[in-house]
Parts: sequence; C-alpha cells; structure tokens
Amino acid sequence: MLGLPAHVTACLFDLDGVLTQTAKVHNAAWKETFDEFLRQRATATGEPFQPFDPGPDYNRYVDGRPRADGVRSFLASRGIVLPEGGPDDPPDADTVNGVGNRKNVLLLQRLRSSGVEVYPGSVRYLEAAITAGLRRAVVTASANGREVVAAAGLEPLLEERVDGLVARSQGLRGKPHPDTFLAGARLLGVDRSQAAVFEDALSGVAAARAGGFGYVVGVDRVGQADELRAHGADVVVSDLADLLEAGDASPPAARHTTAERGPA
Repeated sequence: MLGLPAHVTACLFDLDGVLTQTAKVHNAAWKETFDEFLRQRATATGEPFQPFDPGPDYNRYVDGRPRADGVRSFLASRGIVLPEGGPDDPPDADTVNGVGNRKNVLLLQRLRSSGVEVYPGSVRYLEAAITAGLRRAVVTASANGREVVAAAGLEPLLEERVDGLVARSQGLRGKPHPDTFLAGARLLGVDRSQAAVFEDALSGVAAARAGGFGYVVGVDRVGQADELRAHGADVVVSDLADLLEAGDASPPAARHTTAERGPA
C-alpha cells in the first residue's frame, strides 16, 4: 500500500525537505548566520576565515537537528565552544542559543519574503494516505513547525504535530535520538512497529532506525542516497510520488530486501 509494507498503519513525516521546500531557506539562513559569526571571529583572533559549506556542513551538522544542537555540532567541527546561554538569549549574544536565535530571525525574514513551497508529490502522497486510512503526523525539529505547516496549507492533511516547541516543553531529545518520532507515534495511538518514518536528513533517518520503527523511507533531495541507506533507510526515493508509482508496480517485500537496508 503506497509503497509501504502491509503492517504499516501510520506515517510520520519530517517537514523541511520532505513535505515543504523550506530546507533551502533553512540552509541559506544557517550559512548567513555562521559566515557572519566566523568572519567576526577571524577578525578578532587572526584565524583564517573558512565559510560554512551549504553542502557537507549543512547535511552533517545541522540538517534535521534542533537549532541549538545544530549550532553546537557545527561549531564543534571547527573546534569552537561557546557558552550555552538560554533559549531566550538575544540574537546578538555569542552563546549557543544566541547564535541559534540569530539564525531563526533570518529564517523568519526569508519565510515572510518568499513564502513556503510544498512538494507536489508529497501533497499527492498525503492525500493518498488519507484515502488509504493511514494515520498522519509531522515530526520536525523546527520551533516554527506550526507556522510553516499553516503557511504551506498542510493542516487539513495532517492529524498531529511534534515540533521544536513541543520537544522543549516535554523534554524530548532531538534527532538523532528517536524521542520526537516516538512522541508522534504515541499521539497517533500506534506502536512504533506500525509506523513508517519519512526523512531527508541523515540524523532523522538515524533517529528512526534507533527507534525501531516499522519502515524508514529516505528522501534524497540533495544526492546523498548512499548516506541515507548507510544511516538506516529501508528504501530511498527522490520524491514521495515515487512510492505511489512503486506501490502500483509491485509489493514492497518483492522490491526491498534486508540486503538493501543500511546498518543500524
């Protein structure tokens, strides 16, 4: 059914890069934030300025992670440690949370100016999931999850939402930990073994595999299919519409053997 094994009764969708085309907006906001920070640091210390790479740096260190974790992870890759600060730090504070909040200001500015685009294939898949009677939730690290879902017009297609604000209020660890996906399954009233996770981020795929979910769909928008498989994806597609076509062609068990699954 819909390119999924027969035991799957619920779908847990990441937001950015899976349902909406906001990943490129996030990436641009991260690059502007980190480049400004690194440029100022280079001026102050005399170190050479090495800009944030929107390819490898984004995919390895920030994509799919909660904002503060992304800041911490990327700066650690450069040997930089900042004070943690608090969630309400001003965006000009040189703390982990301050840098993260600086990125969020830029992100919201970009979203207001450019809007939120959806992937048409993902909308088709959501509509097909409703018709098939599958439960549906969005699970995102973004603290702006509610606003992005509403701006994208996806509210009627989703039943539940676990976002960065929910994670903070409930003390849920971010991806690559499985906590937020497990919370999504609980909200839908299904066991993890009955839920399929749809993720484009390496950290998100790793979280789904660590959580023992019934099926993990890697969505490759940037040419990292091998890495998604290595992190635990059962199948990798370039668009969710590919699953609709695959589901019409043959049952998943015939197409995806355990040999195709990456290591846990």
